Amino acid sequence: MIIQLTRTTTGEISTALLRARRSAGSPAMGMVLTLLVVCDEKEYESALQAAMEAGREHPARILLVVRAAGRVAALDAEVRIGEGTPGEVVVIRMRGPLAAHPASVVRPLLLPDSPVVIWWPGKTPANLAEDELAGLAQRRVTDAAAVKRPIVELKLRAETYHPGDTDLSWTRLTRWRALLAAALDQYPARIQAAAVEAERGSPSADLLAAWLQSCLKVKVTHKTTAGPGLTAVRMTTAAGDIAITRPDGLLASYAVPGQPERLVALKRRETTDLITEELRRMDADEVYAHALLALQDYTKTAPAPQTAAAKRATAKTASARKSTAKRTTAAKKAAPARRTTKTASKRPTTRRSAAKKAASAAEAATQPTAEQAAADQAVDQVDQVVEQPTSHVAEQPAEQTAEQAPANEGTN
Repeated sequence: MIIQLTRTTTGEISTALLRARRSAGSPAMGMVLTLLVVCDEKEYESALQAAMEAGREHPARILLVVRAAGRVAALDAEVRIGEGTPGEVVVIRMRGPLAAHPASVVRPLLLPDSPVVIWWPGKTPANLAEDELAGLAQRRVTDAAAVKRPIVELKLRAETYHPGDTDLSWTRLTRWRALLAAALDQYPARIQAAAVEAERGSPSADLLAAWLQSCLKVKVTHKTTAGPGLTAVRMTTAAGDIAITRPDGLLASYAVPGQPERLVALKRRETTDLITEELRRMDADEVYAHALLALQDYTKTAPAPQTAAAKRATAKTASARKSTAKRTTAAKKAAPARRTTKTASKRPTTRRSAAKKAASAAEAATQPTAEQAAADQAVDQVDQVVEQPTSHVAEQPAEQTAEQAPANEGTN
């Protein structure tokens, strides 16, 4: 039975539930919990299908809250009971200002004295502890794989973790963790290193790598593959690798040192199976909390996984750096050669300058100075005087005799 309600209230929705239950011939409620699903219109169909499939194992009242934009506050509802519907399903559509306060509409519709589980199949609040609807539930289920930046989402979940929180990225690892634990029980060797291989942007791979590194106390590397999802986990021992590989998303290859390889069913699970698993427990998942804390430390120390394109880009960068280094080294080697050439070309000029200076000095040494010339001239004059006295003196008495003769005659 499907009952459509437009422009309704929570009281009318409760009355419609009671009327539909009586019409279906089941006035007593046989449900064990309330599953609250918060989604957008585009996620409505898939979320409703997954919740109804999970309700076949866990009879529940499913409250599907669909929030839409609008200026006018409006509340529409759709009640489904019977005809293959497990438990009770109420689709609540809120518009306008009413969508900002959904707890006032949902609270009267919760099953009394039963646990409440809330699930966000898409976008989640930044802080679950401060969300109105999250405060109504004992278990809070998110899905980091459904958002654009899954690793950022997981870090946010780690910062705002509260007992009862869990993520479907961790639920996807249940069978992987079981196989890894069985492998270590079967082959209890000391693990030296480990590696997790998965497609790019897989939050499950980040959680698994962080959890393994925290438990094994060894370095765990994260390698990027084409997928789908998680493709391999390898743990290195002294005798060889303990490896679980799943390249096709269906069958896994399980290998330990010294034993033949075996095939194990490890199919990727649908969202319905994940929600069904999470509804089996109402207590806090302490292992998930430990993995979240380990993820914070792992992302601080581990390098980002490299894709093939990133590796090629890194190789090109390294090649360019080597080429630049070679050119720089060649330029440095050429620089001394040029300086040597310049020095060699300058040497003849230097030698010619020295020769000119020596010639000038020799010429200066051979040419007399002004004082020396004056002294030489004086010496020459002296020499001339020394050479002239004999003739001069010899002539002078003759003259004097000739002159003195008349004088003598006058006196006679």
